[in-house]
Amino acid sequence: MNSTEQSIRDAEQFQRHFSSLKEEIQKVIVGQDEIIDLLLISLFSKGHCLLVGVPGLAKTLLIKTLSDALNLDFSRIQFTPDLMPGDVTGTEVVEENKELGTKQFRFIKGPIFANILLADEINRTPPKTQSALLEGMQEYQITASGKTYTLDPPFFVLATQNPIEQEGTYPLPEAQLDRFMFQLWVDYPSIDQEKSIVQHTTKVSKHTPTIQINKDDLLKYQDLILDVPIPSSVLDYTIQLVASTRPQKNPKDSISNKYLSWGAGPRASQYLILGAKTKALSEGRFSITEEDIKSLAIPVLRHRIIPNYAAEAEGLGSVDIITKLLAVN
Repeated sequence: MNSTEQSIRDAEQFQRHFSSLKEEIQKVIVGQDEIIDLLLISLFSKGHCLLVGVPGLAKTLLIKTLSDALNLDFSRIQFTPDLMPGDVTGTEVVEENKELGTKQFRFIKGPIFANILLADEINRTPPKTQSALLEGMQEYQITASGKTYTLDPPFFVLATQNPIEQEGTYPLPEAQLDRFMFQLWVDYPSIDQEKSIVQHTTKVSKHTPTIQINKDDLLKYQDLILDVPIPSSVLDYTIQLVASTRPQKNPKDSISNKYLSWGAGPRASQYLILGAKTKALSEGRFSITEEDIKSLAIPVLRHRIIPNYAAEAEGLGSVDIITKLLAVN
């Protein structure tokens, strides 16, 4: 079997695994199909996700269900105002060797040393502790007490955030927001969906997710996605779309100059392309299109652009501005 035939076979296997993983999650999570799709796209694209939604919308359950369906190490951190960086990365302790009469330092790994890390209510902890995640999210390593420790791949951070309670919270700085591939807004379920949720969660028997994919397959698929070709026209469109968010680089009468203070950086272009590759492969296609880019524009760009006072005066948020940019690009 040559390399092309093997790639096609792997792509078909990836599509089956993507579908089975989604179906297994849907046995526990009612509705939220688009959120589940984007969560899986982020996972296979080596990205991280920030889920924003009011309490009670099953954000934490969704993440736990995903981890149960994957044969990966899972860790959860409940972020609080008194959480310290060492509570995330780990800390050194002094150990005494009674036989030799000596003392030495030993590093005890923190919860960040996992394959899937749930950072629950990440905006409830101070910036110093939030930043403890930065190096791990970007470099797949952490530095503690002057020593560098490598995180075992795959490493996937899923953070949740409550948008309505602002007292006692610390907004994520732009540098940390940019580390997240997607910002996903989890909405209320429909009436029928809520009825189904209540029926499923108020009875004795509940579905326990079964493992659908192992670590080796996940790493293989993450590499496979990189092999998906990028048509030059799609690349040009992606770069132009992201560039159109930057007021400093566009004409004075442009949408970005009228409504934005700052636009998205190159990481947005990278994540749009990677997400489009994963989306195409999950649908049985080995080529990406402009429609793939457009479908991912909102979750990739919404947390990377900063509306100005003019946008606020007209009641326009990030999603409204992105919609306007998509209409002219």
